[in-house]
Amino acid sequence: MVYSFIGFLLCFTFIGLASAWRSRGTKEDYYLASGNVRPWLVGLSAVATNNSGYMFIGVIGYTYTTGLASIWLMIGWIAGDFLASLYVHRRLRQATENSSEVSYAGVLGNWYGQKFTTLQRLIGLISLFFLLTYAAAQLVAGGKALHVLLDWPLWSGAVAGAILVSLYCFAGGIRASIWTDAAQSIVMIVAMGTLLAVAVLNLGGVSNAIVEMRAVEGFMDWLPKNLVFPGVLGGSLFIVSWLFAGLSVIGQPHIMVRFMTLNNSANMRQAKSWYYLWFTLFYCLATGVGLLSRVYLSDAGAFDAELALPTMAQQLLPSALVGLILAGIFAGTMSTADSLVLSCSAAITHDILPHKIERTWLLKLTTVFITGVALLLALSNNQSVFSMVIMAWSGLASAFAPLLLFMCLGKQPSQTAGIIAMLAGFTVALVWRLLGMHEMVYEGLPGILIGLMILYFYNLLPGASNER
Repeated sequence: MVYSFIGFLLCFTFIGLASAWRSRGTKEDYYLASGNVRPWLVGLSAVATNNSGYMFIGVIGYTYTTGLASIWLMIGWIAGDFLASLYVHRRLRQATENSSEVSYAGVLGNWYGQKFTTLQRLIGLISLFFLLTYAAAQLVAGGKALHVLLDWPLWSGAVAGAILVSLYCFAGGIRASIWTDAAQSIVMIVAMGTLLAVAVLNLGGVSNAIVEMRAVEGFMDWLPKNLVFPGVLGGSLFIVSWLFAGLSVIGQPHIMVRFMTLNNSANMRQAKSWYYLWFTLFYCLATGVGLLSRVYLSDAGAFDAELALPTMAQQLLPSALVGLILAGIFAGTMSTADSLVLSCSAAITHDILPHKIERTWLLKLTTVFITGVALLLALSNNQSVFSMVIMAWSGLASAFAPLLLFMCLGKQPSQTAGIIAMLAGFTVALVWRLLGMHEMVYEGLPGILIGLMILYFYNLLPGASNER
């Protein structure tokens, strides 16, 4: 098990380091791969970045606890993501080319060539805060996996992940991240598919597996449960909430920057085809494994639900295949962690500082520094991976998704309107979660709606156009 795991990690590291041979030594190349990445690489990289340790650890743990109703999370998420992509992805790629910016914040701050410096810096600051939390969650997920499968201390997986991310981000920037993401996405789907197939065969086939799951009281109820509004109303709120969670993808700089690196905006349909086909297949496999984990690990109160996948793998698979599962989990965490770290680095060197940094060696040192900060946050963490990711995800979405949607729909908000909408959106999302209202409705829903409302009504005010 250890040898197969180490073998996969060495392969990922080699792929990342090899990307240095294609480096052009410029800032645009370090953060955007010179805008010359092929569609299939963009799609697979975005899948790996989106799914991450959250899918291996958080979603499977959630499915283990919730049961069949968790499929609405998958349906809502993918549908919301797809609907947003109809208006955003191609326009964002075109705006990247028109503005010649290298960061998500830079493109949003200069969408119409207006140079909204204050807006850009604020987007950079908010990105840095939430993306660091997100990166720490990925390192925590890796630590949990190594703890269960190899009996290593919880901190060791986080440290190992941080070292590997630093190595290939230092070598090739986002090109290294994209290349390793593509390889990691393949390992992730093979690992999840292998475990699902073995789990079903061990129970005697699909029919027997369904019988076993139905034996768990309430586990196969299809209607989502809402603690505040029971029945159809509560279930509907749950589904709509996760529709907004999927729409929230457009507010994630570390994912959207993948589409910004595409070699031609005319190839966006190909990139999206790779992305959604791979994403849907992987999510279905993960949900299936999550459901079956409750059959194999029936004592729900005996352990951390987020350890369901690695614990199940140990019970069912030979050591070599357990190494594959561990590599899949670790690949998922690293593919997102490296993307987050690079986005944080871009926020500092290109968006926040008054003078933009152009020297590549300083960009690389900033990336290593950010990785160290994320590691410190991971080592001091006392929250679940699921809660950390959702908090960061909803905060970023509530701040950025309304502004990006507004501009992709052809509107031209003023800098003042953009700033007010961002601050109001993520404040509403954070307060919503702090008050515990996320048990009723995902906090990104009110956050995004508030941001859109502010942008819409501010645009109607007399003299608003003069502020642009």
